[in-house]
Amino acid sequence: MIKREIFSEEHNIFRESVRRFYEDHITPHHAKWEKEGQVSREAWLEAGSQGLLCMSIPEEYGGLGAEKLYSVIMMEEQARAGTSGPGFGLHSEIVAPYILNYGTEEQKKKYLPKLVSGEMIGAIAMTEPAAGSDLQGIKTRAVKDGDDFIINGSKTFITNGYMCDLVIVVAKTDPEAGAKGTSLFLVETGTPGFDKGRNLDKLGLKAQDTAELFFDDVRVPASSLLGGEGKGFFCLMQELAWERLQIAIGATATMEAVLEETIEYTKVRSAFGKNVIQFQNTKFKLAELKTEAQIARVFVDRCLEELLKGELEVDTAAMAKYWCSDLENKLIDECLQLHGGYGFMWEYRVARAYADARVQRIYGGTNEIMKEIISRSL
Repeated sequence: MIKREIFSEEHNIFRESVRRFYEDHITPHHAKWEKEGQVSREAWLEAGSQGLLCMSIPEEYGGLGAEKLYSVIMMEEQARAGTSGPGFGLHSEIVAPYILNYGTEEQKKKYLPKLVSGEMIGAIAMTEPAAGSDLQGIKTRAVKDGDDFIINGSKTFITNGYMCDLVIVVAKTDPEAGAKGTSLFLVETGTPGFDKGRNLDKLGLKAQDTAELFFDDVRVPASSLLGGEGKGFFCLMQELAWERLQIAIGATATMEAVLEETIEYTKVRSAFGKNVIQFQNTKFKLAELKTEAQIARVFVDRCLEELLKGELEVDTAAMAKYWCSDLENKLIDECLQLHGGYGFMWEYRVARAYADARVQRIYGGTNEIMKEIISRSL
């Protein structure tokens, strides 16, 4: 295996502490959370108390001011543990950075410390029943009324939606202005007219709460605007490269963990009088998968180098998201096959990974949209 060069010894020490956090506070409870459809509040507060939420947020707002590699380690260790329930990544590296990068000083001081501590859980509401990857097609409206805005509409498939205390809502403030008519609003749970629907029953990600959100004449002050009126689409586009790379990071770490477990499984599972790994088909298949996983790792680490320099291109992030999530689905399917009938049993990690991985090709923009983005650079 090619040695990873992007992490220092300090990073490696931090990785060990994160691994212990998942082993002690997440893995033992995950099966229970899968049945309940959500992670406990205590897990969020524990992550916050250990400084594992919103680590890249500056110290003045309660964070560690750490470089994004520390958040990457958090994502990789969650994938390694096979605990897909906690929506820590979206909370820490999507919601919080929107507020940090586009919020007013008042908004930052009000919300960021509570997101860092886990006291508030954050979500972002983009997708609608009739608008997924096409963000310009959203129907949710925010109409100005004096010094306020009144929001009407609905959102669906919202990660952290059922448990969220704060949601960034994407809405149209000027439907005739196209992309320039889109704005972002900070809406707190408990605001009159803001209701949460059912916690959606999904194919995978069973412990991750995913909900429908409804806005019926939700009145919010103009001070809840994030980034300014009509600036929403610009803000969304600025953050999408990092968001899509996060999907590639999780996919690659999951591939490595599932492949490692599958190799060990084939060494102890017997068929026709010998271990499964002794069959040429098994060895060749595992050799292919190991090679492909290594290619993904090298590509993602190179993207991370570009990210840290502030040079990650939108089309490169789209390549990483599309290729790694496609490969993840293929690799897990092959590993499941090597488990035989046991691979179809939920108690085996490969079965849960198979169900969890499928959505990676859909959210963050479908892989078809990723190819469209890449094609624009041809």
